[in-house]
Amino acid sequence: MKNLKKLTLLHSNDLHGDFLAEKVDDKLIGGVSRLSGYINKVRNEEKNVIYSISGDMFRGSLIDSEFQGLSTIEIMNLLAPDVVTIGNHEADYGLAHLLFIEKCASFPIINANMYIKYVGNRLFNSHYIKEIDGMRVMFIGILTEEVLANTKSEGLVGTLIDIQDAASEVGKICDAYRTTDIDLTVLLTHIGIEDDKKLAEALDPAYGVDMIIGGHSHTLLSEPCVVAGIPIVQAAVGTDQIGRFDIMVDTDKNCMDSYTWQCIPVTEENCPRDKALEKVVKEYKNYTDEKYGCVLTRFPRAYTHPARNMETELGDLMAECMRDQLGADLVLLGSGSIRMPSLGPIVTVKDFMEVFPFKGTVKCFRLTGKQLRHIVTFMLREEAFNDSDSCEWFQFSKGFFCEFDRKKHSAISLKMNGQEVGDKDIFTVIMQQFFFDNIGELLDLPQSEIEKNGRPIEVAASAPNVLEEYFKAHDSLKYDGEKRLVIRQ
Repeated sequence: MKNLKKLTLLHSNDLHGDFLAEKVDDKLIGGVSRLSGYINKVRNEEKNVIYSISGDMFRGSLIDSEFQGLSTIEIMNLLAPDVVTIGNHEADYGLAHLLFIEKCASFPIINANMYIKYVGNRLFNSHYIKEIDGMRVMFIGILTEEVLANTKSEGLVGTLIDIQDAASEVGKICDAYRTTDIDLTVLLTHIGIEDDKKLAEALDPAYGVDMIIGGHSHTLLSEPCVVAGIPIVQAAVGTDQIGRFDIMVDTDKNCMDSYTWQCIPVTEENCPRDKALEKVVKEYKNYTDEKYGCVLTRFPRAYTHPARNMETELGDLMAECMRDQLGADLVLLGSGSIRMPSLGPIVTVKDFMEVFPFKGTVKCFRLTGKQLRHIVTFMLREEAFNDSDSCEWFQFSKGFFCEFDRKKHSAISLKMNGQEVGDKDIFTVIMQQFFFDNIGELLDLPQSEIEKNGRPIEVAASAPNVLEEYFKAHDSLKYDGEKRLVIRQ
């Protein structure tokens, strides 16, 4: 006869400072008050409950950025997760600040593969074993290498390079506890759903990994994606929903006997309010509303940015404003740096900061026509249309036009200011520092090739400041409606 125990495992990922409920079709959706209310309700209803977060608690709201994550940690402490893994945005405020924030957390933060290069020491505990009702549940944290984007200037921090390395690291940890009575093994990853699938394939079944709870790609699932017998799940993005496993654990065989999984909407019907947590969030909101409530500019209507792997009206407008403010032939604005799906019609400082929160500097450099054609063709590779998270897309300023044949994967026409671009033409280009630093990986163009056209220079200390000043100088702004990209299927 089997010795079975029930475990309820709740999980979130990519909360991104999404603390406030939103009204959708006259119903309130999401917010940490009701998210906490649901978690507390389940903790009261079920005997054995664990709540985990798979990275990216930070970034996305003014409440988070104003206090550089300290507000988020206070709110997360009240949410009381049992275990959290690091996401790439946890490093946005710097490595030293991240290590300080970890000390402020009342919950364990794990990561198996961030380490100090020269001595090989991990920055965090690689795993956490939760003991509950006589069961031992082991969580292992795995992160994408993108975390290095904001810390590599320090030159001290490394991470695993590929999926095989990550699988090997998981194996080492599991092997170290082979003689320990671990009843369930859970990977908390922040590498995106496609890499989660590859990781599941790469894992040796002898490691005993029971499930992967992921993040980073903001994937909304209706059912688990099962690869090599391992269920893989995510709970999209923000606080609008929460994932829920109800698991029967075989404590003799140390594995899942059976499970059900669902993605629960965080709504008034499903989730009571946590009024104590709501009070804390309200205090932060009142502070930021008062400080950042002034109007910058107005649009005729709200301009949208529905997805990062497409040309958007908000992206086009922001790229054009930056070009007008700084002066250049072309602005390539990183689509992923626009963090909200719309802006306007009234644009306050708070609205703008939540849409465009990253404060990096701005670079100006020269590209030949041949190089420009190459990076545009590389950006529009098939992978970018199918998976918005694994490829970076850019928004273009006015004057640029590309007609692209998707089937042939080639540019039919590439123009600047109405003139067809020649290979030897030279253009001045503006790009945020983060994207310029990673241009070799993101657009397949090494900086050494760019530098042959002249030395790149820094033209602004802060990309958001450039746009904020432009918005302040224009009481009203209107999107020109001019298409930059025409994709032929």
